[in-house]
Amino acid sequence: MSDLSRRQMFMKIATLFNGVVGALLAIPIVRYVLSPVTRAGKPGYESWISLGSIDQFPSGETRLATYRNPVAQVSDGETADIPCWVRHVDDSTFQVFAINCAHLGCPVRWFPQSGLFMCPCHGGAYYSDGSRASGPPERGLFEYPFKILDGKLQIQAGELLTPGPSASTNSKRPPCACA
Repeated sequence: MSDLSRRQMFMKIATLFNGVVGALLAIPIVRYVLSPVTRAGKPGYESWISLGSIDQFPSGETRLATYRNPVAQVSDGETADIPCWVRHVDDSTFQVFAINCAHLGCPVRWFPQSGLFMCPCHGGAYYSDGSRASGPPERGLFEYPFKILDGKLQIQAGELLTPGPSASTNSKRPPCACA
């Protein structure tokens, strides 16, 4: 058996250490790449969640609603209750917006007097249809897909939201008639 020099021993230790660090850094990357495969069998990611009866949302009004995250665990507690804004446009047309601003995720508030959603963090404003009005957000509010089933408003939760069709159009609008 040959004797290792001090330099060779440190090279082997360094190589082993680099291999361990590389393997530890690869774990989250591999989990991310394989997440669609591992998530496919789990219920909840593509489930439809009821927000309640459509009678709870009068036509022409925007109301706050909450739903339970479909992939929540018992230990999540109240943090699994997710708020959203429901706008009842007309008979069977709804818009359900994520409460988060499209800029940095601060919770937006609805102001019926001006007909605007306002973000308190950086002054972002959105029209009632979720499209961008002003401020730093470059797009409209994120919108949940919805359907009405047995008189109940349901949204598809558990997936990443994208700007709704109305939020992508940034048409020029007249200034609001504030009361």
